[in-house]
Amino acid sequence: METFKIGPKDEGKRLDQFMQDKKHWPRSLVMKAIRTKKLKVNGKKEDASFRLSRGDDVVSYVLEEKKNTEPVILYEDENLLAAVKPAGLLSLDPEGKGKDTLLTRVNKYLEGKGEAPAIPVHRIDFHTEGILLFAKNRPAADVLEGLIRDRKIGKTYLAVVTGRVQNSKGRLEHQLFKDAKQNKVFVSEERIKGSKTAITEYERMAATGDLTLVKCHLITGRTHQIRTQLAHIGHPILGDDKYGFKALNKEYKERGQHDKRVFGAVSGCISLQDPVILDCQHCICSGNLVS
Repeated sequence: METFKIGPKDEGKRLDQFMQDKKHWPRSLVMKAIRTKKLKVNGKKEDASFRLSRGDDVVSYVLEEKKNTEPVILYEDENLLAAVKPAGLLSLDPEGKGKDTLLTRVNKYLEGKGEAPAIPVHRIDFHTEGILLFAKNRPAADVLEGLIRDRKIGKTYLAVVTGRVQNSKGRLEHQLFKDAKQNKVFVSEERIKGSKTAITEYERMAATGDLTLVKCHLITGRTHQIRTQLAHIGHPILGDDKYGFKALNKEYKERGQHDKRVFGAVSGCISLQDPVILDCQHCICSGNLVS
């Protein structure tokens, strides 16, 4: 149990924003703590939008396990580094709020060797586990960013989806529109104002019961692209309550079979100043679903 006394600095803040600022929790964890009554104000369950007053006691009953923050390094040389991003960890902290991210862990690792901070060249969603590439100098970053821009570094994901996918292969092309207020992405068959083209190629890998394992190759990289496009064709990712079937997710969760949600991988051949070949085909099950 952890108690926070609200002072003048935090007076008037929303409960969810206070916990995100204080504990650097992702919003999903804050919402889950509120929903499961593990976060209370003056002994009562309050909504995320509850405005805090001076003197309030915010009590968290969330047990935070001590985590191993040593990054898993798959490949490293003088120009680049490839590390595993676990599910439930941010890739980066663009707002600079001091959150725990893979970038901060990698930089701590490099600092221990007396090396300069890494330069991130792409990211992976919070819930997804996979490989992140980091440049160790500006010239390498320029090369990697160019390869990603020119789509010479492939991004492939494995996902367990609900339902039997009938086609062995397919190409999904839609227009995606993000509603920032709802933090949700919507799919359209036709171009609308503010939409962006999203293209995903998929391949059916295996199926059992009412589930299918699919491999997805991103042609574009949009927010929630795989999640929304798969949901749009009637095969949302298992465990994805935002775009999927909550009742089915709950059923699998109660059976203890919801923990294999998203698989991620990055693979490619990279040539820098000297012929350097990077072949990091690495697929790891995400076992940390936060609904």
